[in-house]
Amino acid sequence: QVQLVESGGGLVQPGGSLRLSCAASGFTLDDYGIGWFRHMPGKEREGVLCINRRDGSLVNGRFTIYRDNAKNTVYLQMNNLKPEDTAVYYCATVQDDSSCPTATELKAGPYWGKGTLVTVPS
Repeated sequence: QVQLVESGGGLVQPGGSLRLSCAASGFTLDDYGIGWFRHMPGKEREGVLCINRRDGSLVNGRFTIYRDNAKNTVYLQMNNLKPEDTAVYYCATVQDDSSCPTATELKAGPYWGKGTLVTVPS
């Protein structure tokens, strides 16, 4: 069965850290770029960060995206979390990864996870 499964979300205090996981089954993640997206309450879903097929890791401010090909998993390390980071976080394959590290929903797919909730209280 082909699927992406996110995990690692939860409640974290401002300034804290979380590591989200995006585990693939039924296909090989390193055949794709991988993007993280988030859907914040009352807003459109937006891109967070994207890693292309060639890179092992990428740092962008408070967030780091990196691959563990042996585990067929991509991670999103989030540091110094803020209340405005509260959202459901999704990972998705990105076939056209030329725009990475910018995660663009138009280029995402065909596989999406169902999301994991991150809550940072104010």
